Amino acid sequence: MPELPEVETIARSLRNAAGLDFATWQGLNARPGIVGRTIYSATVNWSRSIATPEIEVFRQQISGQVVQGVNRRGKFLVLQLDRDWLLIHLRMSGDVRVEPADSGLVQPHDRVILDFQDGTRLVFNDPRKFGRLWLVSHPDEVLSGLGPEPLAVELTPATFYAMLHARKTPVKPLLMDQRFICGLGNIYTDEALHQAQIHPLQKAHTLSHEESERLLSTIRDVLREGIQRNGASIDWVYRGGDFQNFFRVYQRTGKPCLRCGTAIERIVVGQRGTHFCPLCQVIH
Repeated sequence: MPELPEVETIARSLRNAAGLDFATWQGLNARPGIVGRTIYSATVNWSRSIATPEIEVFRQQISGQVVQGVNRRGKFLVLQLDRDWLLIHLRMSGDVRVEPADSGLVQPHDRVILDFQDGTRLVFNDPRKFGRLWLVSHPDEVLSGLGPEPLAVELTPATFYAMLHARKTPVKPLLMDQRFICGLGNIYTDEALHQAQIHPLQKAHTLSHEESERLLSTIRDVLREGIQRNGASIDWVYRGGDFQNFFRVYQRTGKPCLRCGTAIERIVVGQRGTHFCPLCQVIH
């Protein structure tokens, strides 16, 4: 599943690339921007991709709206239109692409297509059908339950420590709970915990001030590095980044820890494969 760095990479390309021609973007292997483009029509090939409103209302309501901006909240793409907001969650296998409307036939797994008046289109492709789109009057209708952004300056070490100490659950599933803190998934949680030298099963409320501050710092470090490297490309879903070449523990079972040389181990935590160093990351 794309996590914060992958979604941020997509948002930046959709936001910042408006005005470049397709030949240029094909050479850069990137998505052209959509800011300023007017939506002419919407095609929905898989009805469940639209969470709200009803399909016909979605088609009618989105037509004629101009994309004013593209942002990210947690793992959501947030498209500001001139009247409404379009939210996209990629879930397990979703991706978006921008292309000329006459570029060819609909590809397998193209679930929703937004045609723009200038002859381009935004395509939501989702092989596993878990991704969703919401067209709402205000983003808080969908996003109000999310926790703080991990990179936000408002999330201070003192605030993070208080958040951790209010919870008695293991730290890894807590960090992956989008209501606690948003944007983290399996990859970046494993990487941050290893850098902070904290065991994934350590109870959150037992972390010291120093450990919680170090954890917040490493969370931000791995996310920023992931963004700098355009995310991680580890399967057939998301392509374009190279952070996978710099993993310290994730998917490195049996390989030596880059800090101490001990073999990386894999356990299951919260039904998710979890990678850690048994020497550097010890429960206390």
